[in-house]
Amino acid sequence: MTVKKFNLPDVGEGLTEAEVVAWKVKPGDVVAINDVLCEIETAKSLVELPSPFAGTVTELLVDEGITVEVGTAIIAVAEGQDGEAPATAPAPDVPAVEMPLYGKLPADDDSDDNRPAGGPLVGSGPKADAVKRRARKRPAGAVVEAAAVAENAEGTVQDHQAVLEAKAAEAPVPHRTTPARAVVEPVTQVPDGQAPQPAASRGAAISDTISGLVNKVLAKPPVRKFARDLGIDLADVVATGQRGEVTREDLVSYQAQRDAEHDQADSFWGASKKPQDQRVERLPVKGVRKATAKAMVESAFSAPHVSIFVDVDASRTMEFVKRLKVSRDFEGIKVSPLLILAKAVIWAAARNPSVNATWVDNADGNGNAEIQVKHFMNLGIAAATPRGLMVPNIKDAQDLSLKELALALNELATKARAGKTQPAEMQGGSLTITNIGALGIDTGTPIINPGEVAIIAFGTIKQKPWVLDGEVIPRWITTLGGSFDHRVVDGDLSARFMADVAAILEEPALLLD
Repeated sequence: MTVKKFNLPDVGEGLTEAEVVAWKVKPGDVVAINDVLCEIETAKSLVELPSPFAGTVTELLVDEGITVEVGTAIIAVAEGQDGEAPATAPAPDVPAVEMPLYGKLPADDDSDDNRPAGGPLVGSGPKADAVKRRARKRPAGAVVEAAAVAENAEGTVQDHQAVLEAKAAEAPVPHRTTPARAVVEPVTQVPDGQAPQPAASRGAAISDTISGLVNKVLAKPPVRKFARDLGIDLADVVATGQRGEVTREDLVSYQAQRDAEHDQADSFWGASKKPQDQRVERLPVKGVRKATAKAMVESAFSAPHVSIFVDVDASRTMEFVKRLKVSRDFEGIKVSPLLILAKAVIWAAARNPSVNATWVDNADGNGNAEIQVKHFMNLGIAAATPRGLMVPNIKDAQDLSLKELALALNELATKARAGKTQPAEMQGGSLTITNIGALGIDTGTPIINPGEVAIIAFGTIKQKPWVLDGEVIPRWITTLGGSFDHRVVDGDLSARFMADVAAILEEPALLLD
């Protein structure tokens, strides 16, 4: 019998430490190669670590919640024990620290769940959603009730709601430090105040809107109806079905979590009789939040930011998006104004190349800096995910057709929402868009993503009074905000770039030139 220790590997680019979030095995368990041992949180994402050996777990060397450095032994496994699980690949003959754990991953062959294809893999895969997994650690009664709702497909909405209320009352209030919803999803921003329509046309419009929102999200018709009754966007729910579909249990869990967050607000303020120093909650800064904070501070204090804003009449963009949604070429593809903005940014960057660049200090080793203009567009989309802010990017976006770009945006959103964004997908960005309009925000002054010199904030689109040909009429108006590194982008250049982007939103037909 040989006892081997598995050392924490570098799962990303330059990883130095990670937190052991949850163990999936305990001493005495028999494991096979590629069985998941634990989940770790890095500065990029939550990752599952598979076992590099087959055998029996003898000891967990690191407690949950502890942050350790790469190379630290975290688990001991005895090989050659009776009852050893069959290995799916030959067990390595060297200590884990010497074995390259993370190599190339097979290409995804399923756009719905993004699971790696191919044979046995001694590697890692990101966890689908940290919040979802942890929410399962609830009282058994709550889980049983959720399962009962899932099985009762013929039950009434009132029955479902009753179970939800009971579940929410019984479940512990989860503590959260990050948003529960991922808002990177490209969403058409539709304001209030629509004109009344006949019942038939209004019903058709509602049906089209709902179809657009849940398109490409797998769910059975009763589940879709249940989601509508609860006011839940299926795109916000992490699917756990065998085919990647959203189940009734997923909706029950999501609603209970949402209710718990509302209940938490009522008890947020500490008891006033306690001294104030006893009503301060101390949260460690680690993982994605730690990496984001470091990057934003470095960007804000190393790149002199200058910001400009422009109001845009996006009425023709809204009409164009509406036509795309009913086009056969875009059938089954989510389309939103963000798609047109992305195409506009690519078009405008080609006309103003210095916005698609990087400032490099000491480029020649003699203290001299240089500006590196990129003749490619790795278009970043800022994503507020349950794990914090991430900026995955679409590689070589300039080569994509409008349809291909729409598919790429949808895939990026799906991966970010499910927590499956890989570190490599966040490297090498050249220019970023942050879609703050999805949050109902008009504009803002975004901080430039490190390594880039420009970022565009896309505000909400809503009807406002607008002067057109001397008349005041309602038009779909949005505000673009842009931040630029003033070392590279002068005021004149930033203004010309923003004007070009605005021109496309005002007249998308310019893209045909």
